Amino acid sequence: MVGRIIISLDCVAEGAGWLAKQEPRFAEALPLVGALPLRREEDGFAALLRAIVGQQVSVASARAIWGRLEGLGLTDATAMASASDEDLRAAGLSRQKARYGRALAQSGIDFSVLRGIPDAEVVRQLVAVPGIGVWTAEIYAMFALGRADVFAPGDLALQEAARMLFRLEARPTEKALRAMAEAWSPWRSVAARILWAYYRVAKEREGVI
Repeated sequence: MVGRIIISLDCVAEGAGWLAKQEPRFAEALPLVGALPLRREEDGFAALLRAIVGQQVSVASARAIWGRLEGLGLTDATAMASASDEDLRAAGLSRQKARYGRALAQSGIDFSVLRGIPDAEVVRQLVAVPGIGVWTAEIYAMFALGRADVFAPGDLALQEAARMLFRLEARPTEKALRAMAEAWSPWRSVAARILWAYYRVAKEREGVI
């Protein structure tokens, strides 16, 4: 069963309203963070490649590398599969990410099939590809497939936001945050949006961002 798909800002607002009724800390956070973003993107090869590009680099660096890949015409599977090492280095990809990009291009993933299978199966199929971990698969399910009940507890910003909002003594582990997020079903991806927004607001107040 696929479950609810987020297709509009109305869906996000519905989820936020539900969460605010269920959890007072979300009700406290929402007036501080303002309108939550839709954050939907087209699914397919490019969305996953963009996620790989963004691993362990700053947002600015990821955008620059992606811009170079687009300029070189290397954002579709056919081009990536046949690209030379020199082309990929020129775009700014490390040797490891170049290998991951090629592995994705050669994986044979049927992206249309992913749209109709359960969240856990989406993650299982994606993590079978080198370079795609659970975090990347969950982010893809959230924003490329619009799954309403997916969370990414391995995300450091979500962990830190949960620590701040819920007044925890320490940042929760991935396992602890995954368990904590079960109470936010069936709107866990909206809970993630709230926490990301709260993290940004909190860091702006601290002068970090």
